[in-house]
This record gives sequence, structure tokens and C-alpha cells, in this order.
Amino acid sequence: MQRPSSTRWVRCLHLQARSLAVNLNLFRKAKDGTAAIEFAAVVPVFLAITFGILAYGFYLGAVHSVQQLSADAARASVAGLSNTERLQLAEAYVAAAASDYPLLELARVAVAASDTDGRFTITVTYDASHLPIWGLKGLVPMPAKSIERSAVIAHGGG
Repeated sequence: MQRPSSTRWVRCLHLQARSLAVNLNLFRKAKDGTAAIEFAAVVPVFLAITFGILAYGFYLGAVHSVQQLSADAARASVAGLSNTERLQLAEAYVAAAASDYPLLELARVAVAASDTDGRFTITVTYDASHLPIWGLKGLVPMPAKSIERSAVIAHGGG
């Protein structure tokens, strides 16, 4: 068996080095995996924003429902002749209407009333600690776990 000559050996190494340089150059210029890397970098941020929007949407929907429920309960209490009767009317309305609001659970709703200066105030409080926004704790600013909204109506409805 003949051994390759030294010039042939050098020439072979030179071709291998050149082939490696060409391959590295092609690798450096390749754009095939760029989309996958960009996708991997962008998707977590996009999902965090999307879930934040959805979670805050649920929370703000519950806030709006509590406000609407308190306003409607105050309107329903107008027919009462005494503060006790007004409170009973408001509580009965909330018990009947709370199921119309898909984001509210009746067991988490509390109704209170007060009378000052000829104005009757209905306050509806809702425990929102079960809403999905609390899963984002540490990622987004957290609102209050208790939602409290009031509606005021003058005696006689005027």
C-alpha cells in the first residue's frame, strides 16, 4: 500500500478546511430557523398580554355587573316605606337578579343599606377572590379582591 505524498496530504487537508469554511459561511447566512427562534421569543410575551387582557376583562366585567346590580337594587328599593322595607326589597332584587349576571355568584354577594340626609344608599359588595386574574399575581398589578359599588336614591325616588 502506498502512502500518499505529503503534497497530496496537504492538499487534502486544505480541501477539508475550505469545505469547513464554506459550510460555516453557509450556516452564518442561513435564515431557515429564524422564524422558529423569533416565534419562541415572541409567543411568551404575546400569551402573557393576551391572558392579562382576558383576566382583566373578567374582573372589569364583574365590576360592571356589581355596579349595575347595585343601581337596579336601589331602583327596586324605592317602593319601600321604611328603611327596613327598602333593604328587604333591595336584597330580594339582588337574590332574584344575581343569576342574570354570568360573572357573579349569589353566595359571594352582600347587600347593605344606609340612610343619610334623605338619601337611601344601597351598597353591593362582591368577593372576587375566585376570578382568573389572581392567577397572574406577580405579573400584573392586582386590583382589590372585594368589589364594592353603591347607588344612591332619594326618598320617594326623586
